[in-house]
Amino acid sequence: MIDVMVVDDDFRVAEINARYVGKVPGFRVADRAHSAAQALTAVRRGGVDLVLLDHYLPDGTGLELVHRMREEGLGADVIMITAAGDVATVQRAMRLGALHYLVKPFTFAALRTRLESYAALRRTVDRVGVRGTAGQEQVDRIFGALRTAPAPSSPGLPSGHSEPTTDLICGVLHGAGAPLSAHEVAVRTGLSRSTAQRYLRHLEQAGRLRLSLKYGDTGRPEHRYAWVAV
Repeated sequence: MIDVMVVDDDFRVAEINARYVGKVPGFRVADRAHSAAQALTAVRRGGVDLVLLDHYLPDGTGLELVHRMREEGLGADVIMITAAGDVATVQRAMRLGALHYLVKPFTFAALRTRLESYAALRRTVDRVGVRGTAGQEQVDRIFGALRTAPAPSSPGLPSGHSEPTTDLICGVLHGAGAPLSAHEVAVRTGLSRSTAQRYLRHLEQAGRLRLSLKYGDTGRPEHRYAWVAV
């Protein structure tokens, strides 16, 4: 098994990413961290093969953490998972040795593809042997293991929708215990109301939510959404 630490300052996003990791055979979540300090402490303890690392952390950046890890000779590999899409950050991640760079929002299929290529890399390196001498053919295989085909779009999701946001909304409604309005969902998830409405409309049409109307004294009825157990 490959032991993974998920690092994200948002507890909900960390949980979604951890669930994604748990769905990929051969991987398990060994730890979660929500700051650079927590992550560094966990890597120092050992038992972490791969870090899924956000760039924006409350006590620094993900790349500062990677730099510190390399200075200390900590060998855990890193895949960046972040909303930071500027070229300068991507280039620095490459120079510090990040194996992949996944921009939020992303689909489960996109993460699974990166994890599977990482597993292929480890198998290739194991076959060559850590202390062995690699010829050009073996070197090409090691570098080739990191190449990923474009991840397919997630089935059932319209263009512009992402699995993490869908999972976030579903999690809020599943745990609510009562129907919620688009405004209430937006507040609980941190999304804009228009984004929440767009996802709620799709989930209701897909049969994953039940729509009801709440009538007030005046004006149009309020749309309220409830989780449908499946």
